[in-house]
Order: sequence, then C-alpha cells, then structure tokens
Amino acid sequence: MGTTTTSEAAPAPAPAVARSFRRGPFPLRPVLAVLVLLVAQRVLFPAPLGVLVQGLVLGGLTALIAFGIALVHRAEGIVNFAQGDLGGLPASLAVLLILVAGVPYGLAVGVGLTAAVVLGALVHFLVIRRFARAPRLILTVATVFLAQVLAAGEVVLPQAFNVTGVPQSFPSPFDFSFSIGRVVFSGNEVVAMAAIPAVLAGLAGFLRYTALGTAVRASAENAERAALLGVPVARVRATVWILATVLATLAIFLRAGVVGLPIGRVLGPTILLRALAGAVVGRMERLPVILAASLGLGMLESAVIWDTGRALLVPPVLFVVLLVALLAQRRDPQALGRGAGRWRSSWPSVRAIRPVPAALARLPEVRLARGAVVAVPVGILAALPLVLPESRLNLLARVAILAIVGVSLVVLTGWSGQVSLGQMAFVGIGAAVAGAATANLGWDLILALPAAGVVGAVAATVIGLPALRIPGLLFAVTTLALAMATSTWFLNPEFMGWLPTGRIARPALFGRVAIGSETAYYYVALASLGLALTAARNLRRGRTGRVLIGTRDNEAAAAAFGVNITRAKLTAFAASGFLAAFAGGLHVHQQQSLGITAYQPEESLRVFTMVVIGGLGSLPGALVGSAYVQGLDSFRGVFPRALQPFVALLGTGLGGLVVLTVLPGGLGGVIYSGRDQALRWAARRRGSGFGALPEARS
Repeated sequence: MGTTTTSEAAPAPAPAVARSFRRGPFPLRPVLAVLVLLVAQRVLFPAPLGVLVQGLVLGGLTALIAFGIALVHRAEGIVNFAQGDLGGLPASLAVLLILVAGVPYGLAVGVGLTAAVVLGALVHFLVIRRFARAPRLILTVATVFLAQVLAAGEVVLPQAFNVTGVPQSFPSPFDFSFSIGRVVFSGNEVVAMAAIPAVLAGLAGFLRYTALGTAVRASAENAERAALLGVPVARVRATVWILATVLATLAIFLRAGVVGLPIGRVLGPTILLRALAGAVVGRMERLPVILAASLGLGMLESAVIWDTGRALLVPPVLFVVLLVALLAQRRDPQALGRGAGRWRSSWPSVRAIRPVPAALARLPEVRLARGAVVAVPVGILAALPLVLPESRLNLLARVAILAIVGVSLVVLTGWSGQVSLGQMAFVGIGAAVAGAATANLGWDLILALPAAGVVGAVAATVIGLPALRIPGLLFAVTTLALAMATSTWFLNPEFMGWLPTGRIARPALFGRVAIGSETAYYYVALASLGLALTAARNLRRGRTGRVLIGTRDNEAAAAAFGVNITRAKLTAFAASGFLAAFAGGLHVHQQQSLGITAYQPEESLRVFTMVVIGGLGSLPGALVGSAYVQGLDSFRGVFPRALQPFVALLGTGLGGLVVLTVLPGGLGGVIYSGRDQALRWAARRRGSGFGALPEARS
C-alpha cells in the first residue's frame, strides 16, 4: 500500500489508537448503579451467603455472554440479539456428546469449542458480511432473525442423536463437592468457579497483549482510521464474532452443568435478557463494570428465587432494573460507548412509498385501477362468509387482528426507526384491559377497545422514555424485557387479581348488535382493520408522518429544521402502543379467554418477522406479511413431513434473512414495484407530459 501525503497530521500508530480505547472518565454512574443494586438486594430480598455465592457463579457466566454482546457492539455498532443462541447450538452439541454418545468430558468440550469457532466464522461469512455496508439497524434486525434460525437448530439437534427428553444436567469431570450453609456446590459448579476467572484473564490478556487483540480494540474505536493504518478490519470483525461465539458457548455449557440446559427447546430471550441488562449497565463498553453488574444481577436473581420461591418474579425484577439503569444514563450521544454514533444512519433498505404523481393520478385508467385495487379485495373479503365455514372465518379474523399489530410496527419501526421486540406485550396489556372492562365492568366493546388503546399508548410511551435519552436500539431491549415481564407476571391472575378469568363473552355492540357468531366477529375484525389502516394512512400523509420519516433518517438534520425530536418519538410510541393494545382488545374477545401463550416473547419475534417479510415501510406489507405467516402456520401440514421444519423457518428467521438479503422492500415492496411499472406503462401510453417514475428510497 503506497504512502499518501496530505496536509493533515499523520494518523497515530495503531498502539496509540488502541490506547485511546481505554481512555475516558471513570464510569461513576454505572458503578453507583451496581452499588444500589446490591443494597436493594440486601434490603428487599435478603439471602444467606451460600445463595449469594451461587448467584455469583451464575452472574459470572452471564458476564461472559455480556462480554460477547459488548465486543460485537464495539466492532459492529449493533446490539447482537443472537448472542445467546450463538452459544446455545455448540453447547447443546457438547452436552449431547457427553450424555448420549458417552464422549469424555474434555473431548466433548473441545468439540463444542471447535464447533463454536466454525459457527462464528460461518455466521460472519454468510450473514454479517452481507450487511457490512447496510445501516446498523438493519444488521441488528438480521441478528434477530439469525437467533431464530439458530434456535431452530437447537430444536433439531437432539433429533439427530435420536433422543427426546434429555436430562437437564450431566456428570462433572471429577467427584468433589463442598457446601456453604445449606447450599451444596458440586463438581460442575467448582469447574465454573475455576473457569470464569481463567476465561476473564485470558480475554483480558488477548485484548491487551496480542497483536490481534490490539487490532480488535483499534478497529472498535475507529474502523476507518484502523483500515488506513493497515489493520485488516474485515478479518478483525470475523475474529470478534468467533470470540463472541466461543464466550457464549463456554457460558451456556458451564451453566448447563449448574442449572441445566433446555435441550430440545428454544433458549429464547431468557438468558439473553440477563446478559443485555449487564451490558447496558456497563454502557456496552466498560468490561469491569459489565462484570460487576452481571455478578450483582446474578446475586439478585438467586436471592429473589430463594426469598420468594418464585422464579416467575425474576423477569419483572430484571425489567425494573433495566429500565432504571437506562433512565439513569446521562443524556449523551456517547452514553453507550464512543461507537454508538454509527447507528445514526439512513434506512436505504426500507423503500419510501412514493405517492402517485398528480398528473398520472388524474388519468381515467389510473383512477379506475386505484378504485379496483381497493374495491375488489374489500368485496372478496366481505363475501367470504358466504363460502367459508366459521372455523375459517375465525382464522381470518385472527389474520386481520395480527395485521393491525403489523400496522403498529410499521408506524413504530418502519416510519420511526424504533425496533420493538416485545410488541405482543402491548397487545397483551390491551387484551387484559379490554377483557376486564367487558367481563368485570360490563362495558360495551365500543368503549373497551379505545380504553385499551389509551392504556397501551401510555405504556408504550413510558417504556420508550429511555430511547429519548440514549441513541441506539435500547427500545428493543426494554420491549424485550417488557415482553418477558408481561407474560410471566402482568398477565398472571395469581399476581393480578383484576384480570378476567374463564370465558369472556362478546357483548353486543351498542347493546343491540350481536357479535357472538364467528361471522359477525369476522366483520368486526375486518372493520377494525379498515379503521387502523385509515388512521395510519392519514398519519403518514400528514405533517406528523413526514416528521417521523425525517427523524428516522437523520435526527440532527431534522432538529436543524426545527423538528421537536422528543415529540416525534413520543407520537410514534403512543400511536403504535394504541394500535397494538386496540388489537389486543379485539384478540381477547376473538379468543374469548385471556391466556399467556399468545403474548410470550417468541410471539413478539414472530410478529416482527411477519412485518419485515411484508415490508417495514408499507401498510399493505403488514397485510401481506400477516397472511403469509399465518397461512404458513395453517397449511404447513399439507407439506411432506420432511419439509415441514423448513416451511416453518420460512415464516420466521430464515424468511426474514432472505427478505433482508433479496427483497429489502419485502413482499409489499414487490407490490409497489408492480404498481410503478403499471404507472410507467400508462405514462408511456399517454406520451409527452408524463415522465418516468424514478426508484425512490428513503
């Protein structure tokens, strides 16, 4: 590489860049947050020493996963939501080799770590590298889908060993145990106690004293500057992903020896949320603070379980801790590390839906086509009860309700740029409020649905407050925590006595119009979807919609034009929460019962996938995505048994990755591309005065 002479000062050598990675003021607020956490644990959930030591072990293992999240965040500028499942697959392999194949402990660990290295390299080569120049938000969304693909692998892996119901623990490599009070620590816990400090020391030595570690830190600080200094940034980022996968594998394998591994089931966000909480307290940057926060959270979790005897209380406690930690961060563009500003980028992967030009809109053929595009589908949907049984109408009503949830995500993510991985939590909140209003208070559904929407709007605004203080994908983290807390605590009648139980009747509208049949309720859901689409369309066409798009693309530029960024984001939160909770009120009366399964975090990820497949930026995409995902679920049984797992993946993570790679605009983008082609044909047919429609991207 030749030498280039410029008038500017020559860049500092690589070691200087690496040293700057360690500079900065002492993180007083995160340290104080950890101290407050420890004090709160001692006051609210006192526990004996043995329980706290056990929590320290679990917290140390969580810290290894949190370190991987922090390293990826520093290298890529994203929140890696696949971190837990990156380690789940190789760890499951190692555990199965010990339990089923009888492979010696050390050899099984070696195979698992080798698989982790291979998996980390493959993930970077096949997925991450393809989004190297994409907005950081899009890459973060890709990790959400990657987690779903890896989770499917965790489900299939035990089947490759011809086992079901695998034991949740495995023997330790040596027969030794000791006790602290009434808590007994077996050999596996001793191995974890020895491995955690060894891994931490090895990681610190690698980052500080090796050339590759120096390159990792230099690239994390400033990738462009590091590249000018000759650092192979692409190779360094691949190393980061391999290192993150190895750390997660070690953590989950050692955790399996202590508390078990859910082999044959999706790991889900349970472990990930704990690691995210520690990483956020440490601002995704300070590894010692992340370690202290993870240890504190581990002790808090063990103390909560010991003091209350209820593991169900851990998610709401973690949610409160995470929310307080985010709100306690100072209002600073660099509050989550010096690389956080890279997230402020445009959304070239989300197509802007251009309105039809006025000259073309006045053409008779265009007016006729636009009327037919609305009238024909509406007519078909209105006539379906004449030919379909009520069981199918029940399914179609659910599709319409999910489409309203999709519309809420289009408003929040597609137009505002705030990712929600817990949207079904707001749906569940709306379901609880509307169900209680009709079942317990005797309200009319006409009143219950708006009331549920208002509560959902307030909840979404409160949960979104951290996103106003810190740039980044923190709203995704808080909504993920909310989804877990909602499914285990808020929607649990054991803790919420006001929740409706048993069968929830469908009250007559205005006290006169009966909606008890599936046919009648199908029309209610269809009309509600029409109202939601109309409201969202008006929002997008007005000044508020333009402000949301401008804020999404470039906050600084929008603020320079006098846009109130806080008001714009709060509007998006409130509108999205209202629509989601409104859909929840419809859903609870469609199901005629309030359960928990439909509002779990996995369902939120599924709905998010649905919207990405349909197209994040378009309202028709929400309809198409809902029909696509629900249709795959309903008709998966018609495919051969060997193809059914693949078909299921097309409706979750694999489908999302394919869409992000091949169809950035989603299925809705394909529809609008067809519309633009037809408009170009009309323009050419009319001749002069009608120009071509350029491809527009936001």
